[in-house]
Parts: sequence; structure tokens; C-alpha cells
Amino acid sequence: MDIITTVREMQRLRSSWLSLSSVGLVPTMGYLHEGHLSLVRRARAENDKVVVSIFVNPIQFGAHEDLERYPRDLPRDLHLLEESGVDAVLVPTASEMYPPTFITYVEPSGPLASEAEGASRPGHFRGVATVVLKLFNIVQPQRAYFGQKDAQQVAVIKALVADLNLPVELVIMPTVREPDGLAMSSRNSYLSPEGRRAATVLYRALLAGKAAYEQGVSDGPAGVVRVMREIVASEPLARLVYADVRDPETFQPLETLRAPALLVIAAFVEAARLIDNVLLRPDGSWETGLIVSSS
Repeated sequence: MDIITTVREMQRLRSSWLSLSSVGLVPTMGYLHEGHLSLVRRARAENDKVVVSIFVNPIQFGAHEDLERYPRDLPRDLHLLEESGVDAVLVPTASEMYPPTFITYVEPSGPLASEAEGASRPGHFRGVATVVLKLFNIVQPQRAYFGQKDAQQVAVIKALVADLNLPVELVIMPTVREPDGLAMSSRNSYLSPEGRRAATVLYRALLAGKAAYEQGVSDGPAGVVRVMREIVASEPLARLVYADVRDPETFQPLETLRAPALLVIAAFVEAARLIDNVLLRPDGSWETGLIVSSS
């Protein structure tokens, strides 16, 4: 497994693969868990070569967010990726990705970038879109793999690919959950044992919202949101950031109960800011994620 730290080195390696039919890219910020590894396994099964990037992207963090304390364990990550059969790991520094001369950013606009996560984290999707476009240009993958847990990020990247005519197929994989339903996240490591138990409130709120949606509450999406809010309010260690029912592609709030729909939630549990969602597909089926076995 090649461990690469510079753009030029990655480009040279990619040039040596030109005769191959497919390269898969899994972008990550490291501190890998089973959700990341599910993407890696899918990429390994579908491509001749697999590249994983590990980069805690500074430009997607706000001034008072957790950039400096974001969990990191590169030796463990590299061990897991080597075991998974990854061909190359791109581990650039911030100065390598954003040298002093760097001035060009990708600026998504509209509700997709400015509402929900965008409203809570101004500039976040500017940072996401910029780094993803850079990674696509550096690695030149035929396929790129992302998790449904970051649903708004997925929608922004879909728009990026469509709007800029990028020759990349996006593969979106289900949220991977702990046995009690908590969505796997690197930020779960911030939680105390009490906070870890409390954090399941996000999943419980989403399931309650899903049930209300299926029952057709009389006041529509507002009723679904009310149910989710009530569940979060019952947990003393949780502080709701938002709960919404939105279109999964545009992130416009829904005015009626219909499919497709995305139930999204964000909350602080202790110091950890956690997000989650469940997706109602156009055919009326739900994507609620995959719960891993406790064994």
C-alpha cells in the first residue's frame, strides 16, 4: 500500500494507472470506523485500484468548531486500510492542499448550501465542495464513495458533479449504525458513557418522525418535526440544533407529506455535535441505515 503525502506524487501514481478501467476514491477525514470501511469494501469490490484520502479539511470548519481536537489516529487508520486491500492512501498536509498562493474556492448557493447544516455552519459547504473538487482532480477516480449519514453533503456533491460536468460516478452507501441505532461517527469519541447513551436520542427522534410520517399526521411536515423535537427535548443531555423534513436533492423544506423526503436532525450531546437522517425514497420505501451486530 502506497502512502502518499503530496499532490505531485499522487498524480504520478495515477498516471501509471492509465491503462486500468477503474479507480475508486473514498474521501475521509480519518479516525476510521465501520461506516468508512463499508465504503472501502464496496470500492474494493468495484474497482481495479482504490485510493482513500485522509485529510481533516480546515476550510470546512468554522472559527469556533472542533478542527484542532477532531480525533486523529493515522497509524490505526493505515493498518485498517492495508487490511482492507487499499492500493494508496493520500495523506496531504493543509499547506499541500492550500498553499499560500491558493485563492480559488467552489461556492455552492441556494437552500442546498445555506439551510440546515449550511445555516448552522456558514461556509461549511464551500469548504466541502472545494476539497472534493480538488480530490477529484488529483485522483481522477471513475467512482467516488460517500455515506448517506452526511445527506446534505451528498446532495451538494451531487450538484457539484452535475453542474461542473465531472466524469465521476457517485456511490452513496447507507448509514452504518451501532447496535442501539446511533449513527457511527468519529465525533462519537467525544462522548462520556452517559453522553453515549443519551446520543441515541437522534435515532429515536428520527424513528418517531418516520412513524408520524407514515401515519399521515394532520399538520403534515410540521407535525413530523414537532414529534422529533419532543423526543429530543426529553433528553437532558441533548440540545437540538434543528429537525426538519426536506427534499433530499434541493433541501427545500417540504410543505406536504410526500415521497421522496428526508428527515434530518442535528443536536449537541454534551460537546459533540451529531447529525443523522432517514430517507423516504421515491418508491415509498425507507432508507434508515444498517445496524451492525453487537457480536
